[in-house]
Amino acid sequence: MLEKLKEEVYKANMNLVKHGLVIFTWGNVSGIDREKGLVVIKPSGVDYDVMKPEDMVVVDLQGNVVEGNLKPSSDTPTHLAIYRAWPEVGGVVHTHSTFATGWSQAGLDIPNIGTTHADYFHEAIPCTADMTEEEVKGAYELETGNVIIKRFEGMNPMHTPGVLVKNHGPFAWGKDPHDAVHNAVVMEQVAKMASIAFAANPNLTMNPLLVEKHFNRKHGPNAYYGQK
Repeated sequence: MLEKLKEEVYKANMNLVKHGLVIFTWGNVSGIDREKGLVVIKPSGVDYDVMKPEDMVVVDLQGNVVEGNLKPSSDTPTHLAIYRAWPEVGGVVHTHSTFATGWSQAGLDIPNIGTTHADYFHEAIPCTADMTEEEVKGAYELETGNVIIKRFEGMNPMHTPGVLVKNHGPFAWGKDPHDAVHNAVVMEQVAKMASIAFAANPNLTMNPLLVEKHFNRKHGPNAYYGQK
């Protein structure tokens, strides 16, 4: 079942290792088949060195395991909340990458202060609010998804395809698992650049015209970056 998507999700998970976004088992990627309403996700706690495409777990949008001998990632309810809320999303990534997690632990948005950021994220990469006692002690992973969705009220999640969960770490998404990983890699690099920039100049500013120019030349109605 969904063998092509399993292979795609497996490769996307392995790319987290390739790009240095995870150590041990600190991350997961999922992908969705919108026609079937089924999600393929990494199994929980399985080492990347031994993981295989057939280890990927298929679940429905309510979290029921449809196929697979292993438990799905513990973050599955967060992924599913994002898929249910935003139908444009085709892949979701969670990591504990160093710099993005540092901003998460600081509880700060990553401001849009450079053209690299603006090429991929129109707004500041937002940080969520503190989770309540009820959210933490209840359906924690589901509530994590809910606080992400709440943070994006009034924002286009496909124009800023990433978030920092306060005191936890980054999530990113995209049109498919590969695109989601790509955005996660960029988010980590943007977080690193911002850390260096603010250390060098805490009073820095960004030209808003450059934000609009760089975002729209890749994503706007008259985009011209790259090949057709």
